Amino acid sequence: MENSDIVISVIFLSQTVVGILGNSFLVYHYLMLYYMGCRLKFTDWILQHLIVANFLTLLCKGIPHTVSAFGLKNFLDDIGCKLIFYLHRIGRGVSISSTCFLSVFQAITLSPSASRWTQLKAKSPSYIASCVYMSWALSFLVNIAFPMYMRARQNNRNITRLRVYDICSTVHHDEVCDIISAVLLSIPDVVFMVLMLWSSGYMVCILYRHKQRMKHIHRSTFSFRSSAEFRATKSILLLVSTFVFFYTISCLFQINMALFHNPTSLWVNMASVVTACFPTVSPFLVISS
Repeated sequence: MENSDIVISVIFLSQTVVGILGNSFLVYHYLMLYYMGCRLKFTDWILQHLIVANFLTLLCKGIPHTVSAFGLKNFLDDIGCKLIFYLHRIGRGVSISSTCFLSVFQAITLSPSASRWTQLKAKSPSYIASCVYMSWALSFLVNIAFPMYMRARQNNRNITRLRVYDICSTVHHDEVCDIISAVLLSIPDVVFMVLMLWSSGYMVCILYRHKQRMKHIHRSTFSFRSSAEFRATKSILLLVSTFVFFYTISCLFQINMALFHNPTSLWVNMASVVTACFPTVSPFLVISS
């Protein structure tokens, strides 16, 4: 193995181990709360879906690329490539939708009582719960076409029609079909990102107004509740901003890789490292808050 391969393998292994340990700690935490009979917040329920999505991403992205970085390239057959890539796409879709719903729900909860969102406060848990389950179904349906184009590396005989990646390859169509499919698959992600950015901006405005108001109020009967809500809002904003940061970098890598017929292993590995960053970091952001 070359020095660069050793570095990449250590990075993949560290990300996978740290991410699985962090998410496992959150699973243990929620299990203990469940057995103790504690009543969880609705945001905790959304976070549980995010944890499942993190596990799918780490197991389907981190472990195969870790094995590949240690030198074992052709260890997956066609079925393995199809399954690994499909589950990773599902985890990715649920991750962005769960983060979006977490931001939207907190924005509705934080909205002033005199705002137009007052009627939604009581009904928002049932609405968002339905949306979370629908996001799982949407991820299963939208990504159903991906397994049909995945192939194992050892079966790459007609190299002109295959785009070769690190552990698998995809069937390469003409550029028009690739662009159309990429646009259609990006529509749900764009919608979730717009909702996420809108709700985050709305919460930032509320936090700013609250800060300006509190400058003139030294003591208040609702200060404790208000501070607790705003601490939760700041932690969710931190989680959302972290997701947007890593998601944007990942999209830039994916666009760059799509422009080349056979991207280099360096670009593939860097894209995989960035993709696994949020599932690795997010549980520790939740733990710290």
